[in-house]
Amino acid sequence: MTKASKVTETGGVSKESGPAVALGAVPAVDPRLLVREEGFKGYLDEFGRRMRSGELGPLPVVVGLLLIWTIFQTMDSAFLTPENLSNLSVDVVGTGLIAVGIVFVLLLGEIDLSVGSVSGLAGAVFAVLNIGHGVPEVPAFALAILCGTAIGALHGFFFARIGVPAFVVTLAGLLFWSGLMLEVLGSNGTINLDDEGFVAGLTSYYFTDIAAAYGLAAVAVAAFTAASLLDARRRRAAGVPFRPTTEIALRAGALAVLAFAAAWVLNQYKGLPLALVIFLAVIVALDFLLRRTAYGRKVFALGGSVEAARRAGINVARIRISVFAIAGTMAAVGGLFLASRIASANQGAGAGNLLMNAIAAAVIGGTSLFGGRGRTWSALLGMLVIQSVVSGLALMGIAAGIQYMITGGVLLAAVVIDSVSRKTQKAAGRA
Repeated sequence: MTKASKVTETGGVSKESGPAVALGAVPAVDPRLLVREEGFKGYLDEFGRRMRSGELGPLPVVVGLLLIWTIFQTMDSAFLTPENLSNLSVDVVGTGLIAVGIVFVLLLGEIDLSVGSVSGLAGAVFAVLNIGHGVPEVPAFALAILCGTAIGALHGFFFARIGVPAFVVTLAGLLFWSGLMLEVLGSNGTINLDDEGFVAGLTSYYFTDIAAAYGLAAVAVAAFTAASLLDARRRRAAGVPFRPTTEIALRAGALAVLAFAAAWVLNQYKGLPLALVIFLAVIVALDFLLRRTAYGRKVFALGGSVEAARRAGINVARIRISVFAIAGTMAAVGGLFLASRIASANQGAGAGNLLMNAIAAAVIGGTSLFGGRGRTWSALLGMLVIQSVVSGLALMGIAAGIQYMITGGVLLAAVVIDSVSRKTQKAAGRA
């Protein structure tokens, strides 16, 4: 009688002792193990299979971003200068934080149209409390964020408990919170923030010591490597497929090249922006929440099938309310960073193309409009695409109307790719 196969340390299969199987039966082997045993050819074949089956991942947006950077650098050599890239890294933060919240809502297959208004209201609440009533900055900052959390939870309540469609609830919120923001600001319409204060420093402060940027890069690579090795050891102990050490080393090396190159560029100008550090920290923390916790699995399950999630014992209403609360919180945080960028709260906050850019960033970055697929990193990738287009066209002196048209075209392309990818995956039996 044969022995069951067991995963080896290199990710392969060995004939060690284990539960007996039926005489003459062929033990099932995970195809990912065969890929790793074949080496580079195996990975190449696997990549081709994933592309044919519509599992594109972040590839389209990465290719698009490289193409955009190449085009604009060819047309204007100032595009990839350290100054422009440093400014770009700060410009993506405000709207990017709002987009992170949108990712959570899109994972449910829903939409939140109120985030722009909520962001503007948060900035107005902070300015009135701090400048108008003398409340210290930190408490005023916290109250403004809690305001966004409460608004998001209210939207979630109407959606999850009352049954009002999310589109209608948040559309009403868009109008209501915009009006409340105007009332909060009063007849003056604009309140200037303290240029030397805490909030203003969120987007104006830089770690000028070169050790800060390089240190962050080193910490990121070390944390990624340690987490990958720990995950591989845990999966090996459980007898399930895991990444071999050589693959982890290659991934860590690629991350190191990217991280230290970014650190070098930032150090050529003012140094490491505080805003970028906070943005990356939020993305990593919420990515962990989505991918490594029971709560995150419930969010994905709900986005896949509401009825299946309900039958699995998931409290659908609670998850929905919490997701909209997260979206409201991130909208408020993003609004405060946007107010920090211009050192004021005014009647134009949250208006214009802010809402569309936040939604577009999440979708362009790879989050599906149909629910159940996406990551918080989508917000960063999508904002890099959008802000790169804005920055490149601004350097060339092209009108804002053209910027809107190009951004709209990029958004449409992202949705088309998402739709085609889903259809291909269904045809391949992988969706």
